[in-house]
Amino acid sequence: MTGTDQDLGALVAELEEQERRLVFTRFDNDDAWRLGSLLVGLARERTLPVTIDIRRHGHQLFHAALPGTAPDNDGWIDRKVRVVDRFNAASYLVGRRLLAEGRGLDADAGVDPAAYAAHGGSFPIRVRDVGVVGTVTVSGLPQAADHALVVEALEAFLAG
Repeated sequence: MTGTDQDLGALVAELEEQERRLVFTRFDNDDAWRLGSLLVGLARERTLPVTIDIRRHGHQLFHAALPGTAPDNDGWIDRKVRVVDRFNAASYLVGRRLLAEGRGLDADAGVDPAAYAAHGGSFPIRVRDVGVVGTVTVSGLPQAADHALVVEALEAFLAG
């Protein structure tokens, strides 16, 4: 195993651990508003050009497009959300797993690559004893940074 393979394996393990840890006991419209507002606050403090989207069962509960974003960010959000909805895992985790296997998210994986993006930024909203009920997604930064911002907000939200 090369150093790069070991690094990728460690990253996949870290992403899997985040999913095990970042689980809600419940999630409703008010939670979506508070989580979305927390994300907007973090992004504004850092002047980050991001679009933020939170959905439950496909219903968009929160959406904000901060300065520096474009309609293209909404397209990326839709593509990342489809990955979470299909694989019940963070879009970044799906992409890193595929990379570790030397595969891509394409017709061989049973999806249209124009409609799916296994890039970081969409994280499943998982409710304990229920499963995945929605997504929280950020678009506008490099994929690892999109993912990290979502994880930071989830950690703060669930700690509070």
